[in-house]
Amino acid sequence: MSSPLAIGAVSAVLRNLLDDGLVEAGAALGSTVHVTAVAPDTINLENADDPPRLNLFLYRVTPNQGWSNVQLPSRSSATGERLTNAPLALDLHYVLTAYGKADFQAEILLGYAMHLLHERPVLDRSAVRRALSPSPLDISMLPPAFQALTASDLADQVELIKITPAVISTDDMSRLWSAIQTHYRPSSAYQVSVVLIEGTKPGVSPLPVLSRGKRDPVTHRERGVVVNPDMLPPLPTLFSADTAAPQTGARLGDQVVISGVRLAGAGHMVRLMHRLFSQPIELAPSAVDANGLSVTIGLPNDVAAQAAFAAGQLALTVRFTPTGETDPRETNAIPLILAPSPVIAADALLGLPAATAVRGGVPPRVAVTMMSRPQVRPEQTATLVLDAMQAAALPRTTATDPLVFEFPDSLAAGPRWVRLRVDGADSILLDRSGPSPIFDVTQRITVPA
Repeated sequence: MSSPLAIGAVSAVLRNLLDDGLVEAGAALGSTVHVTAVAPDTINLENADDPPRLNLFLYRVTPNQGWSNVQLPSRSSATGERLTNAPLALDLHYVLTAYGKADFQAEILLGYAMHLLHERPVLDRSAVRRALSPSPLDISMLPPAFQALTASDLADQVELIKITPAVISTDDMSRLWSAIQTHYRPSSAYQVSVVLIEGTKPGVSPLPVLSRGKRDPVTHRERGVVVNPDMLPPLPTLFSADTAAPQTGARLGDQVVISGVRLAGAGHMVRLMHRLFSQPIELAPSAVDANGLSVTIGLPNDVAAQAAFAAGQLALTVRFTPTGETDPRETNAIPLILAPSPVIAADALLGLPAATAVRGGVPPRVAVTMMSRPQVRPEQTATLVLDAMQAAALPRTTATDPLVFEFPDSLAAGPRWVRLRVDGADSILLDRSGPSPIFDVTQRITVPA
């Protein structure tokens, strides 16, 4: 693969190819030909003594579609750790322009140049090396930018550089020259593909597979791929995590039924991970279905759980040793929404005070102070909704600090339905245990007059 210098190296090689091949064009024009690779608006057209010029301008760089999915992903989606150095594959788009002051000079020059590129549709590795390291010249005699291009490794990339004529419509050509803000000259467009730029950062390369499954102790043959006579996933797989009573999320103290397939085995341990956890929380299940279709856990609701858990979306997996195997497996991760529970009435068991609402202050406002189960960490966003009016929590320094919300003084007095939203997870306001959903009468707070 090439280094980031490869784009400049391609321009240098093309310019060298044109410069070496335009000897005949110089004889036909009666003068030398100046070959450059600069922006057209930097070319001075006013000097009558300037020789005919051929200019190669890189006006566009696009991703190469054929290499777009090679060695992906380059980083782990879970940890962000670099896995591979995926190549940056690029197509280079050039416009080749001829300049001449006498009659027919530009046409002759452009014809010779197009013929040269037609005869060399592929830049072989030796040509690239000769162009970037022009022996017997001392490389130190060349400009610093050209000296740097010798380290591009362009000749060593896996694909050769291919030159293909490109068609640009009249409208696109007009827009291009209008953007350059210079007068149009006879031009031809080319696409050069593909330039592969690859990093050299340390990556991850897994060890080779020792065997596909266990080996037979007698024949030493691999077990191979295991085929199950059904359409279910071949490995232990989780589908969903739901509370015993239907609701939008689980609360501390709820029973959670985890549904899946091929969960039969021993040593089950449910693992819960949150973006703020340094290590996953592990819970032993209270029940495991004999057919391997579900695992049931009870979320704790003690003092320790208030600090250990965090409201929001948790990633839930199950680690266990499947029946007939000796090594443990861990399932896929599924989301579990842990809803916050606003402490409206005092909880003597957990030592949590009741919520309060006070009107007053300067300027006048309604301040609501409450605790939550589990604790809301300072890194989390919290919003309180009273009926239809909401307010964000004031900044806090520790998780044990109460949540304080300030509403405008226009908030009318009387009972208000409470919804606490933490990291996008709402507290449970609807009671779905009956034939039709109703508002939970315990989730109310009275705003003073």
